[in-house]
This record gives sequence, C-alpha cells and structure tokens, in this order.
Amino acid sequence: MLKKKINNLLIGSNNQGKIDEFKELLPKSVKIHSAKDYNLSSPIENRKTFRGNSLLKARFFSKQTKKICLADDSGLEIDLLNKKPGIYSARWAGKKNNFNIAIKKVFSQLNKKDKTWKSKKIKARFICALTIYWPNGKFFTSVGKIDGRISKSKKGKLGFGYDPIFIPKGKELTFGEISRSAKAKIDHRMKAYKNIKKFF
Repeated sequence: MLKKKINNLLIGSNNQGKIDEFKELLPKSVKIHSAKDYNLSSPIENRKTFRGNSLLKARFFSKQTKKICLADDSGLEIDLLNKKPGIYSARWAGKKNNFNIAIKKVFSQLNKKDKTWKSKKIKARFICALTIYWPNGKFFTSVGKIDGRISKSKKGKLGFGYDPIFIPKGKELTFGEISRSAKAKIDHRMKAYKNIKKFF
C-alpha cells in the first residue's frame, strides 16, 4: 500500500473551509476532488468519537465514488463545558452551518456555567481525526490536537468555524487573526496530517 503514492484524492467534505485547508497541506501534485464535485451529501455522523466519525465519512465517500478518500472529523473541546461541543461542534452551527450561532451558544453556555469566566483562562483544545480510506477497504487514521484557551470575544475574520474564539497555547491572537499558512504550521489538522503525509 505504501509503495504506490496517492496522486488522485477525494476530500470527503462539503465544508469549503476544510477543503481549502487540505489544499494548503497536500502536495501540489495531488489531484483533489471534493464531495461537492459529486453532489454528495455528507452521511449522518452517529459515532461517539472523532476517530469513528472520520472513518465513517471516509468509508462512505470512498464507496460512493470508488476513489481513495481523505475525511476529517474535528471539533472544539472546552473543559468548563465538560468538553462540549466536542463531536457536536458542527451541529451547534445548525443546518445552515452558521458558526456565529455556534459561537453565541459557546458564550451563552460559558455564562451559565460561570458568570466570571472572562476573567479566567478557559482551557480548550481543537482535535482532528483524519482517515484515508482505500476502495479495497484498507484505511489509516491519525489524530492531532492543539491546546489553547477561549477568547473573551470573537476576534478576526480569517479561518472558519470556531477559529475566531480559539487562542492557541503560547499565542495572543486567535486562529481568526492569523493567516491560513501560519495556522497550517501549528494546528490540529497539520498535526494529524504529519502521520499520513507518507502516503502522498
């Protein structure tokens, strides 16, 4: 399996932000397709872990297209909220994937838990599970994570999802304030990708 490098790949996602980040990570020689190109809706994510959901998506899209598929499941865990939203991170954004709604929900839940949360460092982490699935049923999964804290307010117009409220450990800016290329060097997706880049 390792002898033949992957040069044609389906990204198992309809999230343009994720697709763009994968394009940044993957070698330019890899021809990339996305679920959007095939008008495929994403499957229902009913597993209990990031790893389980990333495998479910990779397998689903590979079976539908007969292509090698790379799928990710990622999300934000906030310690004060008992690691929520976690695997439900995207679902907090509703059917229209509106992360302004999701971010408001995070702040509202934090306020319910602790009115003085803004004066504290609220620990959080982004987790990403990546799975490559081959049409013959073989697969490989890698998990990456980055620790940080929740910003007191939404900052920055870059990135996507919860990026404007996540400050990575050792930094003062949110993921919404740093460029995609700077983020790609340190984030959870990059850490998970390091273990799978040998296939490309």
